[in-house]
Parts: sequence; structure tokens; C-alpha cells
Amino acid sequence: MPSWMKMNLMNSASPIMEQLIFFHDHTMIIILSITTTVMYMMMSTIKNKLPNRNILENQITETIWTIIPAILLVIIALPSLKILYLMEEMLNPSITVKAIGHQWYWSYEYSDKKKIEFESYMTKKKKKIMRNMEVDNRIILPVMTQTRMIVTSSDVIHSWTIPSLGVKMDAIPGRLNQIAMMMKKTGLFMGQCSEICGANHSFMPITLESTNMKTFIKWTTEEKT
Repeated sequence: MPSWMKMNLMNSASPIMEQLIFFHDHTMIIILSITTTVMYMMMSTIKNKLPNRNILENQITETIWTIIPAILLVIIALPSLKILYLMEEMLNPSITVKAIGHQWYWSYEYSDKKKIEFESYMTKKKKKIMRNMEVDNRIILPVMTQTRMIVTSSDVIHSWTIPSLGVKMDAIPGRLNQIAMMMKKTGLFMGQCSEICGANHSFMPITLESTNMKTFIKWTTEEKT
């Protein structure tokens, strides 16, 4: 769940989010190293007041500061491409859920065996949950199970997003986008529409409840009846 006064990313609840956090930290180390080096060179130049004659028109120096950035770009690109591949890979999903964006609520369809359909609106009835983040009908999914989310829209462009799962997919009218996800622990995972979609854009929360398989089967049985 989101928390106040947190400067870092949310705690990961999926393998993809773990990789994204690792890539973020990996890239930040490189950025801080570059910033520190450039600041040191600038301060040295200002302190000496005049440019260093060994730096001007020095072929070795120019070669070094051309090769090093190229190497750094490769170091950044390789894990980035790996994560992009993992996010697009669909590994035999056990459950398929369709999320449909509306102005201004979400509706969901489970269509693996018998169809389950419901609409999800923001509610303020449950006091313990953060303001404007709880819904009347949560998405229920089993833990440690490959799930395919199909995302679309009935009117304008929305964006189905749960930060702690590393999931963000645009809901585009007339188009089906899909994304794979798997929760590695039980609990509540919350998000919101991340595309400005109209006057009530900020009142389209997403609440996903991850449970064990036994509870999920019981819930699907109750919903079907």
C-alpha cells in the first residue's frame, strides 16, 4: 500500500517489480557517479580559473570521454532490454481477467470457464483503507499464479496501473492490450487510472486482493451462484 513520507519506490510484490527496482538503483548509481565526476571537474576548473592546457586538444582525453559514455550506455541498455522482454513474455497464464475502463470506473470479466462480471466503483465505507483508494468490488486473484490482464476501454483512453506489481497498461478504445503478472505474496495492492481521462480521473482506484488458491476457488464459486 502507498505510505506517506516515502522517498523510494513501493515494496515489490511481483518478480517484475523486483527487477524494476534493481534497474532503478543500478541506473541511479551510474547517474550519481557521472554527476559527481562532472561537478568535480567543474569545481577544479573554477578553482584554477584557467582551463587546463593538458585537457585542451588532448586526443587521449577525448578518446576516453567518448568511449566511457558508450560503455555506460551498454551497461544501462542490457538490463533494460532484459526487463522489457520479461514484461512482454506471456508464460501460459492460468487465469485471464479483462479490465474495461469507463468514465469513471472499472469493470472486470473472468472468462476462463464460466463468465464472472462485475463493476468496481470507488467507495468510502471502509475506514481503515486510505481515502479514495478502496472500491466496492475488488479484483480477487490467487497468489503465485501466472495471470494475464487484458485491458481495454469503452470510451476514452485510461491506464490500468498497480505500482507495487510493476504493472501499467493503457486502456485504448477498440484495442486489446495484455500484460502478464504474478503476485508473490498475499495482501491488498492498490493503484489508480494513470491517464488523464476527464473530470473524475482521480476517482478511478484499482484494488487487487491476492489470496490463496482455496479462497479464490471459494470466491469464484460464490460469484457464479
